Amino acid sequence: MPDKKSEKPGLEFMNSSFVETYQPIAILMVAAIGFAALPLVLARLWAKKFSLGKPGPVKNATYECGLAAKDETMIPFRPEYYLYAIVFLIFDVETVFLLPFAVSFGGLSIGASVAMLIFLFLLAEGLVWMWRKGVLTWV
Repeated sequence: MPDKKSEKPGLEFMNSSFVETYQPIAILMVAAIGFAALPLVLARLWAKKFSLGKPGPVKNATYECGLAAKDETMIPFRPEYYLYAIVFLIFDVETVFLLPFAVSFGGLSIGASVAMLIFLFLLAEGLVWMWRKGVLTWV
């Protein structure tokens, strides 16, 4: 008569203790929280030790590259410049998505190729739309 382990191969997982099962997850969770919290704690300690205690004219002064500001520090920017930056980021991120497709182009199935063609079509459609709206015209 075969033993119980050979009858049901998935039951040896059920026999292990709770601590043995979830110990790697707990270790990784503690490491992740520590990895995120340690720089914040160190930055707080650094700020308490080396920062000026109270706000004053020296601490609140606006400067660039160690020099005092000569003109108004708040310069208005046209909204179009932000739009250029957003469009650049969108196309930059989409280019990152194209890289894995280009690397494995020869070994892809028809479905993956069609999905990438749809993605490229939407990218081109967005470019044409921005061009027709005049978004790409530098002001």
